[in-house]
Amino acid sequence: MVSLFKAGGLEIKREEVANFLKNEEEPFFQAIVDKDLAAFLNGFIIEKRGKKEGEEPKPEKTLTNNIIFKKLRIALNLKEDDVLEILSSVGMHISPHELSAFFRKPSQSQYRLCKDQILRNFLNGLKKKYRPSETPPVNY
Repeated sequence: MVSLFKAGGLEIKREEVANFLKNEEEPFFQAIVDKDLAAFLNGFIIEKRGKKEGEEPKPEKTLTNNIIFKKLRIALNLKEDDVLEILSSVGMHISPHELSAFFRKPSQSQYRLCKDQILRNFLNGLKKKYRPSETPPVNY
């Protein structure tokens, strides 16, 4: 994870990453700020897809669920059908039109905010797909 942060343009220590991964009740828990999470996601994209030509993307200062969803989809090279299948695997059924609305520019009339429930179910679906041996996620 340290190398993903570094690829995204943020030098971070292993201890800091460990603190990000702790539960809120644990000592030394540290919440991750949006800019640091954006750097991690940018590093994840670079790790999975390779560096883009030109200028490095700058981490966003503020993240929305839509941006997080989009960055994960890009990093994992997921097509529309893949995302719909992942969501269906955890009992979340949405139409292709609803899905595409999450990835539009906010200035477009069809743009829709991605609510926590959608992103949470998508993350649970990713966990189910990439770590199938773990306990099944709870649907929200």
